[in-house]
Amino acid sequence: MVAEESRKHVGTTIRAFLPADATAVTKILRAAPEASQWTELGFKELLAWRGVLALVSEENMEISGFIVGRQVADEAEILNLAVRPASRRKGEGGELLKAAMDEFRTRHARRLFLEVRESNAGGIAFYRKHGFAKSGERPRYYSDSKEAAVTMETKLTG
Repeated sequence: MVAEESRKHVGTTIRAFLPADATAVTKILRAAPEASQWTELGFKELLAWRGVLALVSEENMEISGFIVGRQVADEAEILNLAVRPASRRKGEGGELLKAAMDEFRTRHARRLFLEVRESNAGGIAFYRKHGFAKSGERPRYYSDSKEAAVTMETKLTG
């Protein structure tokens, strides 16, 4: 399985997200207010869900980013993605996204969806750069701010 293989890029390794990684990932989220805020317990529970894909990136043996998603039938969804501030804008988020997209293709997903805060212009630009297009909006989607979400999607098959 692609998700269980290590991937090297610019000094980082991408590997499967383990339950023991939940503490470090939760710390990364606290430094990323634009991302959906989940608890450590929430991450541990998520890892047991059917169809989940969860990866972390490591730099110098320290977790520096993560991505989690899930698949139902031939559709997949990115649920959360964040990289620690010191590792941003170095391609790590893109490598995590690419690894997840590759794995979803291996699992025969045809489309990949996500939601991003409407105020997160950097996130929207990041996803556009990686082939996603706006497909709609979800008013008052985020419970912490009642902010709308922009829904985006990309096709994983030709």
